[in-house]
Amino acid sequence: MASALGIMASSPGSPIFSQQRVGRYGRRFTMYKLRTMRQNAHRDQHELRDTNDVTGPVFKMRRDPRVFPFGRILRKLSIDELPNLVNVLRGEMSIVGPRPPLPGEVENYDDFALRRLRAKPGITCLWQISGRSHVSFDEWMRLDHAYLDNWSPTYDAMIFLSTIPAVLFGKGAY
Repeated sequence: MASALGIMASSPGSPIFSQQRVGRYGRRFTMYKLRTMRQNAHRDQHELRDTNDVTGPVFKMRRDPRVFPFGRILRKLSIDELPNLVNVLRGEMSIVGPRPPLPGEVENYDDFALRRLRAKPGITCLWQISGRSHVSFDEWMRLDHAYLDNWSPTYDAMIFLSTIPAVLFGKGAY
């Protein structure tokens, strides 16, 4: 609740952001997050495309001008992901699993990357505990494959527990 109030005080518009994502077996669903960017920030992405800081079909910027200051804090601590729990309750996501991609990203996936859609997407994953945005797209896909190949309740527990220090130290979060 405090985060939502902070968003409303920092930036006009709803504190909740919803976006189409691709889940297990390519099913689309609406994912919920706390808004960390100014309203309609997606409209400016094409102008920023040349400043992409990551490889592959994803877009991330270390100092994205669309993110407002309080939003940077929420992202650094992954607080913006808390509304994903609604998606977990609706059965669209799990706590642990590959992060759900955007439809436009999936359109540019090769067969290797498409394999990650065999798992229900999660709030946290190996990518998040391994450095997030400091990890190349190819390594990210290898991490998701390692998750698929080694899944067990114990593995999920290890990833979940490893998320705590990853979030507290914010490595690769932007």
